[in-house]
Order: sequence, then C-alpha cells, then structure tokens
Amino acid sequence: MVDMTTVRRAVLTLPAAPLGPDNPLPALRLLTRAGIPAVDARDRAALPRDMARQLGRGALRTLLPTRVRDGYGRERTPTELDTIVIENDRLRVTVLPGLGGRVHSLLHKPTGRELLYRNPVLQPAAFALNGAWFSGGIEWNIGARGHGTLSCAPLHAAVVRAPDGGEMLRLWEWERLRDLPFQVDLWLPEGAEHLRVAVRIRNPHERTVPCYWWSNTAVPEDRRILAPAETAWHHGYERALRRVPVPRTTDGADRTYPLNSPHAADYFYALPDGQRRWIAALDEDGTGLVQTSTDGLLGRKLFVWGTGPGGRRWQEWLTEPGTPGYAEIQAGLARTQLEHPPLEAGEEVSWLEVYGPLRTDPAAVHGPDWAAARASVEDALAEALPRAEVDAAYEEWRASGADAEPGPLLATGSGWGALEVLRGGYELPGTPFPDSLIGEEQRPWVGLLRTGALPVQEPGAALWSTPVADAWRDMLETAPADPVTEYHLGVAQWAAGDLAQAVRSWERGLKNAAERWPLLYCLAVADREDGHRERAAERYAEAFDEQVRGRDGGDPVVTAALAREAVPALLDASRTADARAVLNRLPDEVRARGAFRCLEARVLLAEGRPGEARAVFDAGFEVADLREGAEELGELWSRITDEPLPAAYEFRMRPPADE
Repeated sequence: MVDMTTVRRAVLTLPAAPLGPDNPLPALRLLTRAGIPAVDARDRAALPRDMARQLGRGALRTLLPTRVRDGYGRERTPTELDTIVIENDRLRVTVLPGLGGRVHSLLHKPTGRELLYRNPVLQPAAFALNGAWFSGGIEWNIGARGHGTLSCAPLHAAVVRAPDGGEMLRLWEWERLRDLPFQVDLWLPEGAEHLRVAVRIRNPHERTVPCYWWSNTAVPEDRRILAPAETAWHHGYERALRRVPVPRTTDGADRTYPLNSPHAADYFYALPDGQRRWIAALDEDGTGLVQTSTDGLLGRKLFVWGTGPGGRRWQEWLTEPGTPGYAEIQAGLARTQLEHPPLEAGEEVSWLEVYGPLRTDPAAVHGPDWAAARASVEDALAEALPRAEVDAAYEEWRASGADAEPGPLLATGSGWGALEVLRGGYELPGTPFPDSLIGEEQRPWVGLLRTGALPVQEPGAALWSTPVADAWRDMLETAPADPVTEYHLGVAQWAAGDLAQAVRSWERGLKNAAERWPLLYCLAVADREDGHRERAAERYAEAFDEQVRGRDGGDPVVTAALAREAVPALLDASRTADARAVLNRLPDEVRARGAFRCLEARVLLAEGRPGEARAVFDAGFEVADLREGAEELGELWSRITDEPLPAAYEFRMRPPADE
C-alpha cells in the first residue's frame, strides 16, 4: 500500500506503431468551412444567446503553423513508453507525458477496477486535427474543434507543491494553433478516491483569441451514460444539429446506452443553468466513473461509434480484433464543440475537474424513470464528493498552486513556447519557458529575431517550420527578400488569409531560388485551392521532378509526401500518364504502402484497367492515415464494381441517405 501520495517516473510496455517522421510539407490546405451547421428553425429560436452567437465562429483557415503527423504505419512491436505515476492508497494514475499528457489508466486499487477504457495497444490514426491520435484514457484537447495537435506530442512535466502540501504533477506547453500557453495540474490528496485536475489557459497577447477546450474520457461502451439533462443537441455525420429528448430520442430508443445507437453521433447535453456539472458512465451494478467540475467547464457530451459496420470497423482499426469497444464522455468550455468562446487580451480561463469511482443504486440508475436515475447519481456524488468541496479545492489551487514554480523537468516538450517568450517577453508564473528549451527547430527564428534576417539555408536541408503569428510575419516582411525568406513570408501570409499576397511572395522567391521545389509546391497548392487544375498539376509535377533530381536523389520523406499530393492532382487534370510516371519513380518500399496501393488502383482505373484496379483491392491494403469518416475507399470501389464493399474497407460513418 502507498500511505502517502507519490509522483514517480515509470515505464509502460505496449505493442505500438512508431509515429515516424512528420510530413515535411507546410500544411497549406484550406480547411473545409462548414460554417454554422443546419439547425431547425424551432430549435434555433431556443438556442441560448451565447451559443447562438458563437456557433460556427473561430473556425481555422489552415493547420499552420503545425505540421501534419502522417509518418506512422500499422505494424506494432513491444515498445517502452515513459510514464509518470501518481498514486495513493486508493488510486493509481498513469500519465503519458510524451503523448499529450494522456491519462492512460485510472485504477481504483481497493476493487482492482480500471475506471477508464484502457487501450491495450498504441495505434496512431488520423483523428487529430494534424493527424496522429490514439484512443483510450483521458486526453486534453486545446486549440480548435477536434482532437488537438498535441495528441501525440510531448509536454513539459514536473512536480509542483500541491495545494494540500503534497506533490502535484504539472504538464504545460505552448499550443501553436491559437498561440496560447496552458497547464494541466494533477494531484491526489492523501486517502482521496478522486483525481483532481486543474486547467489554466492564458492569453498573453494584445488581441482576443478564440478558445477551445474539451477533456475527452474513453469508457467501456457497455455502460449507461448519465448527465443532468432532459435534452441534448444531436450532431451526426450528416452535419445537422438538432435538439432531441434524453434519454429516449424521437424513435423511442434509449441513447444513453451507447450500444443502442446504430450510427456514430455526438450528444451535447443541455445542462440547465445553475446545475452541478457532471457526467457518469455506470455498469449494470451501478458502479463506474464519474467526472465533475467547477461551473467554468460548461458542456458535457457523449460520443458513440454506433453499431453499424463503419463504427465497428473504426473501433477495430484503433485497437485489435476482440477488444471491447468504447464510448467517449467529454467536458468542455462551451455547450458544443462547434463553439470557440473568445478569450480576451491579457485574460485567462481556469477550472477544476475531478475523476473517480462512483457507486449508486443499480435499480434506480437502470430503471425507466430518468429523473430517478439522475437523482441517484446526484445523491451518490454529493455524498462522495460534495460540490462545495470541489469549489473549495479550486479556490485553494488558485491561491496557492496555480503559480507555484515547478521543480526539475520529468519530461520535456517543444521549444516553441521558449521562442515566443523570448520574442514577447511574457511573464507566465508557474509555466516557465526558458531559453534552454530552444532547439534546432527554433534557432533560425532566434536568428531572425536578433539580426533581422534568416540564416542561410543550404539547398537540400529540411524545410524549417514557419511561425505564422502577426509579429513573425511583420519581421519577415522587413527581412532581406531572399528566396528562403519569401517562402516563409508566403506561408505566414497564407495562414493569415492573405492568399493573393502569399502567391506574389512565392512567385518573387521562385525567380532566384537555388532550390525551387518548395516554392513550386506552395504555388501548386494555391492553384489547386483556386480551381486551376491544369496549372496546379503542372507545378506539382515540376516540384516532384526537381526534388527527385536534387542532391542525393532527394529526401525520400519529401519525395513520398509530394507524390501523394501530385498523383491525385494529375489525375484531376486528366494527366494519367504523368500520374503513372510519378508512381513509377517512387522506391518500391514507398509504393508498397497502403496509401500508394490505393493511388495505384486510382491510376489503373484512369488507365481503363478496372480489373487490375480490383486486383489491388483483392490483394488487400491498409491506408494507415485514413481520416475519420473517410469515404474515398467506398467511392473508389463503387467505380470499379457494383459488388458490396468488402468489410475491410468499410469506414463510412454516415447513415444511408434513405434513413
């Protein structure tokens, strides 16, 4: 038994697929602007004022300045993962600081029960905004709607003095999409059965920034999900937002049991004002996990995969056959994930969350009376963890814990926060970003900051990641206008929405560039986004050719990334022979990957060889970074044959059009 709470390093071994290299190309793709989702007129009139004002606002233009993480595969080998364990005599909490600070396990020691869905493997999949993500545990999502860009990235971690005088684990980083520093503090008072998690997001800038946070907890799907609400906002893959009753929707099915949902969907619970914020996942015995918080964490949500073939396939894809499925219970700053509340200049937002076991009356929890079921949870929660106790713990953390300086680092994140603090001179008590954290990725930008010019970049060297905040764009605009500077200036202008000026910068840089392919690539993306298919195809082909003919045959990671975009662009421009030529120049190891097997099938079909395209499917392939809800495999199959889509390629999430 552990008499006192301890925080210690440990190692966890899991079958894991390596993350591999990030995509070296700038993430210029303009994101689909769904805008405000379709809302029934009667439901729209009943929207809370803040929800109506924020719905659809704050959407991202691009993923810049982050890089896409798509270098992983699906071959898993036993891998040692660094962990940090927080433990007392009641709970053992296992945190993965190198993977977004994910809480991998929450073990209730007296009963031996795992309170979370704990994935037995680490399999990246393309669910995060920038690609790599994995399922299970409790994850922290900051930035914009979706799984955050830090899902598979390291955070800074250190021990801090907890409000009760014990040890507390602090995680912190600089989130680059919104340019905001944040911290997550986790601690277990002695004898406590519930993990305390305090979160703070700060806006050190002189401008208002759209803010987003959702804590996402995976739980076994054979639970009943309870929250203090009688209605919810349903959001499915058909992209409509409509209000539905809880627990039974208009078709009579009780959707608080995840396995009663045929299709994947979000249910954002409409919690009344003044209501204590909580959500619980309870088994047939009335026991399980509860999450509650101070009132600042406004929203609660249930996500279900659905029992259809697409949802089942995705569950299998994220772990391994035979593993039980899961649902997600979430808590966020807004009522829905379609909102990005403003964080004013110089302000911060913070709250306290609590996670732990709950024991209730199973007859009430699973009975037909929804009000009685909720009341059973409310009563059990009030006894186990009174609301006043949570509020008091938050105030104590604000007074004595939030700004406490951390001890020596247990884990190290990126150097981007250190670069921003060096540039802006920000004072951020409790979350230090010293110069010593600056690494190779940041050093060129330290040079720009100190000398007014970027250092010389040798041809063939890896592309630097471009900071795109206004201050960096201003510095690039006044720096000597060499081709490398014009490239980065164009990226920053593109991120700011000044697309025409970005194109002019890239065109200027192209005139005297010793290495032309990065600028050609940017111009190709701009042409494709603007609908100029033929010119985009020409520039993609030229960029690919120049990169492959470069020093030492070109960087193989860049070659693969360029080919993956060039082939579809060439096919869209009906340049099938050129698409085939690009594929044929790739190394065999690259062409054997699932994504390129899929491209091979597309090219074969364009060449009028549907039988050979069908043979690619029959031989089998897996596109490791298939996006959530992807339908391209089904669409390609339907162009080849009228036969039903094989189950191995069934990833469609939307209900059929006739439902």
